[in-house]
Amino acid sequence: MFRKFLPHALLGVAACLALPRVALASDWLQTLCPSAAASSDPSDKDTWSLTLSPFTHHWNYNPNHKTVNLVGLDKLGADERFCGAALFTNSFGQLSTYVYAGKEWPRIGGSEHWFVKVSGGLLYGYRGAYQDKIPFNNYGIAPAIIPSLGYRFNDHDSAQLILLGDAALMFAYGHSF
Repeated sequence: MFRKFLPHALLGVAACLALPRVALASDWLQTLCPSAAASSDPSDKDTWSLTLSPFTHHWNYNPNHKTVNLVGLDKLGADERFCGAALFTNSFGQLSTYVYAGKEWPRIGGSEHWFVKVSGGLLYGYRGAYQDKIPFNNYGIAPAIIPSLGYRFNDHDSAQLILLGDAALMFAYGHSF
């Protein structure tokens, strides 16, 4: 089990650690995710968000579906952009990774509690018999765009509903630090 998990864990950790270094040397990554680069303003502080998901509801029953668990880490910028990586077990029990960049829109509907997020990135991990379960999947890697609706309880804690295309709805808890 550990040998199967290791490549995914290393990819996720490497993405989070490498983004700041790569962003400093690359204009395109700076444009895609400004939060990845270190700020020259000493008053700016890095904000990180840990996301945990213990439950996913699939729209259609499939006896092959397994429990989906997710842990993600995002680096948030003052401009509401974020970059991150998530490790999860997909609907078929395969260890998977999502590396992404995105944007958050706070204060939806005039409320300081509601927010919307959209991320785009690459999914890795849908292989073998399940490779065709996500579109554009080549060699286990596929592009993804994932929207979510969230509710912020306080400055640190939130809940999110994450739409996984026409397949499922993920329930998640987020903690900022």
